[in-house]
Amino acid sequence: MHTLKSIYCRTFQTALKIALPFLPYRTPKIVGSVKKLPEIIQQEGCSSVLLITDAQITKLGLTKRLEHSLCNSGISYTIYDKTVANPTTTNVAEALELYHLRGCDCIIGFGGGSSIDCAKAVGAKIAKPKQSLAKMKGILKVHKKLPLLMAVPTTAGTGSETTLAAVITDAQTRYKYAINDFPLIPKYAVLDPKVTVSLPPFITATTGMDALTHAVEAYIGRSTTYGTRKDALLAVKLIFENIDTAYTDGTNVDARRNMLHASYYAGCAFTKSYVGYVHAVAHSLGGQYNIPHGLANAILLPHVLEEYGETIYKKLAKLAVAAGIAEKGTPCAQAAYAFIDEIKAMKKRFGIGNTVPDIREEDIPKLSHYADKEANPLYPVPVLMNAGELEKFYYMLMEEDTTSPDSSSKTSES
Repeated sequence: MHTLKSIYCRTFQTALKIALPFLPYRTPKIVGSVKKLPEIIQQEGCSSVLLITDAQITKLGLTKRLEHSLCNSGISYTIYDKTVANPTTTNVAEALELYHLRGCDCIIGFGGGSSIDCAKAVGAKIAKPKQSLAKMKGILKVHKKLPLLMAVPTTAGTGSETTLAAVITDAQTRYKYAINDFPLIPKYAVLDPKVTVSLPPFITATTGMDALTHAVEAYIGRSTTYGTRKDALLAVKLIFENIDTAYTDGTNVDARRNMLHASYYAGCAFTKSYVGYVHAVAHSLGGQYNIPHGLANAILLPHVLEEYGETIYKKLAKLAVAAGIAEKGTPCAQAAYAFIDEIKAMKKRFGIGNTVPDIREEDIPKLSHYADKEANPLYPVPVLMNAGELEKFYYMLMEEDTTSPDSSSKTSES
């Protein structure tokens, strides 16, 4: 990256870091079960719910406990279950129409990050009906109160239940962008392990590694606080202690609960300290090829960490200690390599490959432009890179890998 752009990026990031203590961040109120939602909805003065989810969630019957509770409490509800992975502007428009048609006054995002992000975007359109989602792209473009917004994550990974971000894909151009503003933070987050026990092992793994990526990128960035560092370290500890159990024994409620809390803490960390180039590149891949976000993050994470090099050794060493991979006092470089190697080993255990076969070389300039546009100047990454420098990651993912399974066939993630 040339000097002037580098100065601009670091100045922008420093200004945001200085402003951090004065910004209206808040954390959602945690609810332990979906059965408690009707009482809360009534206390909030609401009576008609729009439940935004996806077809797989309804097919698995995961919303039934909530539906029965709503019925027993006399609360009407409407289900929108057409949300796709990497939710589109079309999803938002369809759900918004239902909200108005049925006279709803409350929104529940029920599912993975896609459903929750779709719910946030619907809320943003209700708050600003005359403004397109594209015009809300970036930071602090909503700044109006949303209807009552609740999030029920069914995957322990996205952290969307605690963040101020909604990531939406333009249905026509396939450009994927983030809307970031404080009103998008849900008022309530339901961390109910029972809605996650039927999650297939592969999606358990990729969403868990999504949470890991959130925690790692937040921790190694240049805009951390004591609170975000603490949350990120706790998230990493919980993930390394529980992800293998959740993967091999999906009915283990304790492991599922701990993974939900890990995702929540990672979300708290990155909503203030941001993410980095793993996410920027992953979003471009998701927008163009519909690669599930957690899978893309998992594939990319070790590549990007290695590219940052010694600038992050000290921080990776602390993460390695939190993960139980290294002892205190282990040389930083040794502990950092151990941490990256364990991520690679984790990927191998979970059957996550190292390539994205969908990538076409002619798409790379456009994809790297999207990644650059998303990340710079906002993300306080350890090492700045421009679009040309980001191209290397796409080429890395194109390289033929005969030792790892083809991850392209495993792409179902909400």
